[in-house]
Amino acid sequence: MDELTKRVIPCLDIKNGRVVKGINFVNLVDAGDPVSSAIAYEENLADELCFLDITASSDKRDILIHLVEEIASRIFIPFTVGGGIRTLEDVKGVLQRGADKVSINTAAFQRPELLTESSEIFGSQCIVCAIDCRFQKERNRYEIFLNGGRTETGREALDWVQEAEKRGAGEILLTSMDRDGTKDGFDIPLLKLISENTEIPIIASGGAGNPEHMSEAILRGGADAVLAASIFHFGEYSIRETKIAMQEMGIKVRL
Repeated sequence: MDELTKRVIPCLDIKNGRVVKGINFVNLVDAGDPVSSAIAYEENLADELCFLDITASSDKRDILIHLVEEIASRIFIPFTVGGGIRTLEDVKGVLQRGADKVSINTAAFQRPELLTESSEIFGSQCIVCAIDCRFQKERNRYEIFLNGGRTETGREALDWVQEAEKRGAGEILLTSMDRDGTKDGFDIPLLKLISENTEIPIIASGGAGNPEHMSEAILRGGADAVLAASIFHFGEYSIRETKIAMQEMGIKVRL
C-alpha cells in the first residue's frame, strides 16, 4: 500500500478467547469469535487487523498463541498482535507464528530496551509501541497508564512517545482512555500533539463513532491510520462504507 493511503484497522480485543468490547476500558461485553471476525474483516476491506489480548499483562500470562496461529493462517492482510509481550522471545514467537507486527505496551514502558533490541533484530517496521493515555486536569497534560489502563505512571505522554521513537518503534498505537468506547470521536488535541512532534506513523484509537470521526482524526489530528472496534463489531458501519465516506472527504484509501 502506498505511503499516502490512510489505513482503517479493526481491533479485536480478546479476553478468554473471545472478542470483547467495553467503555473506558471496563464493562466488557462479548462481541464474537476472533477467527470468524478476522476473516469477515478481511473480506470487508480492512487494511490491517489488530489483535490485543487485553488481560494477558494484568493476568501475567502469555498471549493466546494458538489463536494467533489460526488467524494468521486464515487471513492475508497485515496482522498486528499485542498483549502480554514481555521479552524478545515473546516477540520472536508471535512473529514466527504468522503475525506481521508486534504491539508492545506495558513491557516497553517498564524496560524501554525491549524496543531497541526488538527493532534491531526484527526491524522497526514490525515493532508497534502501544500507548494508553489520559488527560490529567490537575497537571494539564496527557499521561501514560499501564496494564490495560489500571496503573498510573505520572509520565507525560509526549515524552514517552519521543523516547519510543528514538528506540526504534516503527509506529505508535495511541489510545485515548478518555474516549475509549464512547463513540464521541477521537481526542484531536492528543493526536495533534503527538503527530506534530514525531516522524513515525500514528494509529489513532479510542472514540470512533462514525466515518466522520475517522476522517477528522486524519485531517485534523494528523493520524496515519484509524483503529476502531465497537462500530465495526456490532455492525453499525462496515469498513467498506467507512472508506467510501472517507474518500468523499478527500482522504486516499484502498478500495
